[in-house]
Amino acid sequence: MRVLVLGGDGFCGWPTSLYLSDRGHDVTIIDNLSRRKIDVELEVGSLTPIRPTSERLHAWREVSGRDIGFISLDLATEYDRLVTVLTELRPEAIIHFAEQRAAPYSMRNTHAKRYTVDNNVRATHNLLTALVATGVDASLVHLGTMGVYGYGWSGSAPIPEGYLTVKVPTPDGEIEREILHPANPGSVYHMTKTLDQLMFAFYAKNDGLRITDLHQGIVWGTQTDQTIRDERLINRFDYDGDYGTVLNRFLMQAAIGHPLTVHGTGGQTRAFIHIRDTVRCIEIAVTNPPENGDRVRVLNQMTECHRLLDLAKMIADTMGAEIAYLPNPRREAEENELIVRNDQFLALGLNPTTLSEGLLEEGKEVAARYKDRADVTKIVARSVWRAGMETSEDLLKELPAS
Repeated sequence: MRVLVLGGDGFCGWPTSLYLSDRGHDVTIIDNLSRRKIDVELEVGSLTPIRPTSERLHAWREVSGRDIGFISLDLATEYDRLVTVLTELRPEAIIHFAEQRAAPYSMRNTHAKRYTVDNNVRATHNLLTALVATGVDASLVHLGTMGVYGYGWSGSAPIPEGYLTVKVPTPDGEIEREILHPANPGSVYHMTKTLDQLMFAFYAKNDGLRITDLHQGIVWGTQTDQTIRDERLINRFDYDGDYGTVLNRFLMQAAIGHPLTVHGTGGQTRAFIHIRDTVRCIEIAVTNPPENGDRVRVLNQMTECHRLLDLAKMIADTMGAEIAYLPNPRREAEENELIVRNDQFLALGLNPTTLSEGLLEEGKEVAARYKDRADVTKIVARSVWRAGMETSEDLLKELPAS
């Protein structure tokens, strides 16, 4: 299958590109390398050494014998070039990772908020209009987020996959309708993903585009069977307060003897998925697209839920680390329940990778191997949501010396 991977140089996009190539698909990456530019802006890079894109692609050719194409293109600003690429390559499937992916970064300052909206919303809409204009009948798989649902308001009710059945009172009695699950974004980043949902619903209904929206949980882990073949292929391991996912951050902090930074009580429950399952889920979605005329297919891309404090205690116990409780910069409940349905992926053949000590060894090994690359001044989140916390430096005052 001819597959375009938009944002294929990033944390989820790179291992997905390698996985699909390894599975025999004809893969071309489109990326403007904005994530690398944000490293420069934030003055912090991946804990793992990320090679230039050309070197990565050359290394993959060496170890696999397969080529992955690369096109430097900004989806948000280069619409005409996008149309040309779609017309020339005629992809059968498009995977859309090409959005600024960090909630903390999206709340960092005015510039980051505006960039997140400008990049994410324009990129998605340009892609949808280009598909209509060119008549390319590619199935579109978009990486969304569990955060579109929000956290805590549904209590113990399971979060369904995208749609909710409601009863609407009328003069003649109640009627049932199925609607998109109400959105409750907690950051500018999550807000852009809720806007994506509405655009997808419109273009599926109005123009018959075949779209799958994956509401993904927090990704943990670093390596896949493909990225581990050569150090030049290694995936990102972000640990900073803006881009570091929570479990990876805990592992890195423990590896360098830094307290594990838990915001608030740690009672926040989140959905998780290992990076190995992310790439499997993407292929499942690509090979099981909706039919023309179907509504948007929404799949909850997660495998398990955990309280953040439970994860911190597990890492602290196994690696001999301490836990530091910091003020929570976010506007959210101190504790929440979270039950998530993922029936569709299970029915389509996903065999979930769940959190275990064995799998943690991989993360621990990566964190220990590259710990000298860590910049401890970048660990604490600088972005704040809450009124009354004038600057993010307030967080640093609460952190014990390591």
